[in-house]
Amino acid sequence: MKKVAVVILNYNGKKFLEKFLPIVIENNAEFAEIIVADNKSTDDSVDFMRQNFPNIRLIVNDFNGGFATGYNVALRQVEAEYYILLNSDIEVTPNWIEPVIELMDKDENIAACQPKILSYYEKTKFEYAGAAGGFIDKYGYPFCRGRLFQDLETDNGQYNDIKEIFWATGACMFVRASLYHKLGGLDDDFFAHMEEIDLCWRMKNAGYKIMYCPDSKIYHIGGGTLPKSSARKTYLNFRNNLSLLMKNLPKGKVFGTILYRFFLDWIAAFKFLCGGSFADFFAVTRAHCSFLRHIPYLRKKRRKLTQNKVSQIYKKNIVFKYFLGKKKLYSELDNKDFS
Repeated sequence: MKKVAVVILNYNGKKFLEKFLPIVIENNAEFAEIIVADNKSTDDSVDFMRQNFPNIRLIVNDFNGGFATGYNVALRQVEAEYYILLNSDIEVTPNWIEPVIELMDKDENIAACQPKILSYYEKTKFEYAGAAGGFIDKYGYPFCRGRLFQDLETDNGQYNDIKEIFWATGACMFVRASLYHKLGGLDDDFFAHMEEIDLCWRMKNAGYKIMYCPDSKIYHIGGGTLPKSSARKTYLNFRNNLSLLMKNLPKGKVFGTILYRFFLDWIAAFKFLCGGSFADFFAVTRAHCSFLRHIPYLRKKRRKLTQNKVSQIYKKNIVFKYFLGKKKLYSELDNKDFS
């Protein structure tokens, strides 16, 4: 058994495997195994892997259960001390594995960690999905050091410190395998989007830390499966955001927080409508309907979990700070406003 398993979940990503898998192989650590888990691709990804990378272990899932189930099914078949969940559209760099594993080896209370994530197309800028570590505000809105909403900062070394964060991105997440399975892995019902935030929140509720390690650096294309303008993505983001709040908020915070989120979501929905995006407007509507239907099921999940007051939550409303307060940089937020 290798110490580390780098597991790339692929769905119709032959072009990414062709471009980036050789770079992962070239920059792999001696103690790591590379595995490609195919999520029932309909292109010729599987044949491509078998013909061109016969020495790379290939797991072929029987169905496409999305990011969450795809990884859960694959990782049940992988034995390692650490998993690295790696998107197929990522260019790794030399020595990208070792600093993170060294950091996690030193502290058994670290459950997950992410590297510095920069844009593949603008290599001096942070990338949307993770940047320099993820946070959420008191209403569940996610943001990152280096990225507030669509504003991406240039990397000038301002986030070169090892730091505890709230969530590590699923684009490149280092996670302790034992904890991943102990806590049930990613939530299958999320399908895709925000499932890593839910997992990290469950880890924090269980008393563990999530970290950011800047000594590891990767470049991410992003939007390889669902483009940012996808109504399907809008639906999943709004539905899953409410679900993770319902599951993980401490007692006494659930009703008021979700009620207020409904209000803010409808503001966003009518903004979509006024902008001519009818598909996104109806996506928010469907997300709310789905969430409401599943409240009894979510409450059952909640009862099985531990909810605590955890750190690294922004105690203000990041939406108001960004749009009304004109705070466009993470560094412009006040540190005292984080729990």
